[in-house]
Amino acid sequence: MEESKLGKYELRGTLGRGAMGTVYEGWDPMISRKVAIKTVRLPDAADPEAQEELARFKREAQAAGRLNHPNIVGVFDYGETAELAYIVMEFIDGQSLKGVLDKQERFAPTEIVRVMEQLLAGLQFSHERGVVHRDIKPANVMITSGGQVKIADFGIARIESSSMTQAGTVLGTPAYMSPEQFMGQTVDARTDIYSSGVLLYQLLTGERPFEGSMSAIMHKALNTEPPRPSDLSVTAPSALDAVVAKAMAKRPEQRYADAEAFARALRAAFEQPASTASADDTDATMVRPTGVQQTGPAPAPASPPARPAAPATPGGSRLPLIAGGGVIGLALLGGVGWYLLQPGTMPEQQVQATPPAVPAPPAPPPAPPAPTPAPQPAPVPTPTQVPAPQPTPTPTPAPAPPPAPAPAPIPVPSPPVPSPPAPPPMPQPVPAPAPVPPAPLQPVPPPPVPPAPVQQFSLASLRAAVRNVACTIATPHLPDPGRILLDGLSGGGAPEAALRRAIAEAAPATALTWRVKTFDGPYCPALDVLRPIADNDGHPGATLALALKGNVSRLHRNDKIVLQFTMPDFPAYLQVDYLSSDGSMTHLVADDGASVRVMTGNGWKVMGPSRVYRPGASAVIGEPDPKTGDGSWAVDEPFGTDMIVAIASSAPLFSTVRPADDTGATYFRDLKAALEQAQARGVRLAGQAMLLETAAK
Repeated sequence: MEESKLGKYELRGTLGRGAMGTVYEGWDPMISRKVAIKTVRLPDAADPEAQEELARFKREAQAAGRLNHPNIVGVFDYGETAELAYIVMEFIDGQSLKGVLDKQERFAPTEIVRVMEQLLAGLQFSHERGVVHRDIKPANVMITSGGQVKIADFGIARIESSSMTQAGTVLGTPAYMSPEQFMGQTVDARTDIYSSGVLLYQLLTGERPFEGSMSAIMHKALNTEPPRPSDLSVTAPSALDAVVAKAMAKRPEQRYADAEAFARALRAAFEQPASTASADDTDATMVRPTGVQQTGPAPAPASPPARPAAPATPGGSRLPLIAGGGVIGLALLGGVGWYLLQPGTMPEQQVQATPPAVPAPPAPPPAPPAPTPAPQPAPVPTPTQVPAPQPTPTPTPAPAPPPAPAPAPIPVPSPPVPSPPAPPPMPQPVPAPAPVPPAPLQPVPPPPVPPAPVQQFSLASLRAAVRNVACTIATPHLPDPGRILLDGLSGGGAPEAALRRAIAEAAPATALTWRVKTFDGPYCPALDVLRPIADNDGHPGATLALALKGNVSRLHRNDKIVLQFTMPDFPAYLQVDYLSSDGSMTHLVADDGASVRVMTGNGWKVMGPSRVYRPGASAVIGEPDPKTGDGSWAVDEPFGTDMIVAIASSAPLFSTVRPADDTGATYFRDLKAALEQAQARGVRLAGQAMLLETAAK
C-alpha cells in the first residue's frame, strides 16, 4: 500500500488504530467525497480458518452495503491489496455515543427516546433484510453534528477486535451481550433487541446493568436481574422500567418481537399520562415499598405511571469520533488561568430511593355508640383524662374512677365540647395514642439507612480503599451523609471493575455517584506512578489542578494546546508530559533547577531561569505569542484519547534534562524512582493527569 493511497482512494489522515487494523480518513477523487476507510490485515494463505473469516468479512461487507438507511452508516466499497482488505464507509462528522457517555454527559428523557427510536428504526430496516448486528453498544452508535443517529459496523463485528475474544473470533462486547450469545446459541434479531435494552438502561441511569469481569457479567446476565432504572436515577421515568425489563428478558421469545415493537412500546410508555400522580404521591412512586421483585425472566406486564422527570444535561455536543493522539510544536510560559478540579455538571445518580412520608393517623369514623367501646375511636380527644389501662377494652371500664356511671350521654368531662361522647370512649383513645408513636417510627428506619454506612466508613477509609487499585487515580468525596461521589481516571474493563468493587466493599449499600472517566489507551503506568501523589490524603490545598484553557476536553487538528494550572499549597517546580494513544510521549515542560525548558519541533528550548511557582498560584502554559501567534503546541495525528500528566515538586526531580526522544517505559520507570527518592528527602509532591480527546477537522 502506498503511503497516501489505497486503491483509488487518497488517505488524508488516521482516524484510529486497533488490534485488527487502522481506520483512515479518505477521499474519493472520482466523486469528490470524504470517506472513512477501515482496513484489516489479510490472513496467512495457509490458514483455512482465517481465510474463511476473510471471506465472511467480504460477504458481510457486501450485505452491509445493501443497507441504505438514514440511521445506518453507509458502506460504499470493498477492496483488497496484497496486504490488506478494506471497507470504504460513509464519513461521519460527529462522535460516538460512547464519546458522549465517557464525558459524563447525560441525555434528557425526551432525547433518550429520540435516540432510541432512530437506533431501532435502523435495526428494523437491517433485520428485515436479514442482517443482525450482534454488537450494539455505545461505541457503534454514531451521533452526527446535526444530531442524527447512525449505526456503525454492521456485520463487521465478528472479526473486529473486541473486549472479550481474540482477534477473528469476536462474539460481542460482554456488557451488552445477550444470554444466548454467552451460551453460544444461534442469535437472531432479538439479540440486537437485548443489546439495545442494555443501551437504553445505560442512557437512563448512566451505568450499565451488569459490571465486572467477563465471567461475572455472564453469570449476572444469565441468572440475575439488574436494579430498575428509576431506582438508580431520579431522572429515569418509572414508566420505562417495564420497557427495559422486556427488552432485556432472559429468553428471546419473551422480548419484543422486533425493533419496531420495541420503539412503539418505548414511545407509549414515555407518553403515558402522568396527571394521575399528584405531587404528594410522586414521592410514594419513588419509594415503591411493595415494588415487584424481578426474580424471574418475564417482565412486568404493565408499567407504573410516569414520574415527572427532572431535566438532565443533554448529550448535545456534536463532535467527530476519532481515536489516537499527538502533539507537535512550540510553547511559551505566561498568563494567568484558573481551574477547579471537578468534572462537568451531570445529573447525580442516586442509588437509594426517597424514604416514605410519615403516614397520617387514620381518619375517625362516625361517632360510635356510647355503651360499646368502638375499636376505632377518633384520636382527636387526647385530654388529660387518660388514666384507663390499655389492655381492658371490656364494657364498664372499671379502672376509670372519675366516670362512675356507665351511661355515655352525661359524662363528667362535659367541658370538652367536642363531639366524641364522654368517658366510655375515653379509655379507647388510650390505644390510639399507643399506636400513634409507632406510626412515625415506621418510616424512621428508612431515613437512618443512608446515614448508617457513614458511621462505618470515612473519607480516610475510602481513600485507603482506592489507593492501591491499579491503573486508576480516584478521589472520593462525601457531599451528603450516606452518599459517595467518586471522580478521577481509570482504565476501562478490569481496572474500572476493581475500582467499583473497592468502593462497594469499603461502603456497602451506599449511594454512589460515579464521575470517573475511563480510557482504553496505554496509560496505566502513568497512573500507577502518579497515584501516590495525586490525592495528598484528601487535602484539597495540597493537590495540583490541571485543565485545558476554557475547560474544554476535545481539540482538533492544529488547535493550540493551552494548559491551565492551579498550584498546590507549597512553592513548586513544574513538569508536564504528553502521552499519545499510540504509546509515544512528548515532554512539554521541564525544570532542572537551573532553567525552564519547553519542547519544540526542534527539541528542547530554554525559556529562562528556573521558575518556582507561588503556593496556590494560577498559571497558563502554551499561550501563543499575542503578536506573532507563535510559541505553542498544536494537535496533530494520530487522533483519539490522549493524556497529559503534570507534577509539582518543592525541589527539581531530575538534575539533568530528559532526552527529547524519551520513551514512556523508560521515563516512568525513572520517574517512579525519582519520586521515591524525593519523598525520602522530604520533598513535597503533587501530581495530576487529565484525558484529552483529539480529532481531525
